[in-house]
Amino acid sequence: MKNDHLDMDRARSELLAAIKPHVPFDGWSEPAFKEAVADLGLDPGLARVICPRGAVDLAVAYHREGDAAMLKRLEETDLSGLKFRDRIAAAVRFRLEASDAELVRRGAAIFALPQNAATGSKLIWETCDRIWNVLGDQSRDYNWYTKRMTLSGVYSATVLYWMGDESEGHADTWAFLDRRIEGVMQFEKVKGAAMKLPLLPKILSGIRAPKGMGDMPGREAH
Repeated sequence: MKNDHLDMDRARSELLAAIKPHVPFDGWSEPAFKEAVADLGLDPGLARVICPRGAVDLAVAYHREGDAAMLKRLEETDLSGLKFRDRIAAAVRFRLEASDAELVRRGAAIFALPQNAATGSKLIWETCDRIWNVLGDQSRDYNWYTKRMTLSGVYSATVLYWMGDESEGHADTWAFLDRRIEGVMQFEKVKGAAMKLPLLPKILSGIRAPKGMGDMPGREAH
């Protein structure tokens, strides 16, 4: 059974590599998926078993490939000399630098469709959860949600800015990111002040973080 999973993962990786050259022209679409299957000489029925939703599943795999590259770079980089806000900025920057803007642009289009919106939301939460976890977040109460919610807003806005940024080295994007993170820091201050209100701590005391990735906000309904 384990080998079967490894074979499926390997085949999905091969399909992902094969579809990438087609995405700038056809998007994460059925025609692009069929081209990738044909390029590999893969049986179409088997390809559909590996990726039931076709190109959508490969777009998901591409996003998670970027997450993995970001985590690897974070693990290899010494961030100890940075302020915490600068560590968050580095993580978001590493995540974007692990991606191709055109492939992300095409992905944004497909995840904007109603039938794929839950998948897109889930992927953003996954990315932000991974960033907070690798930076050492231990929160399991309402803070788990507020941290990921605010970072999701920062990440999503920065991706949109980055996709249209033509400045040298994406300098304008990194400046935009710094401004957005400054807003998050201000939100944390406001949140801290709000927690001093008499009833709010009691209202929030029953909120707990999800038990695992399958319980993440934005998860798909089956």
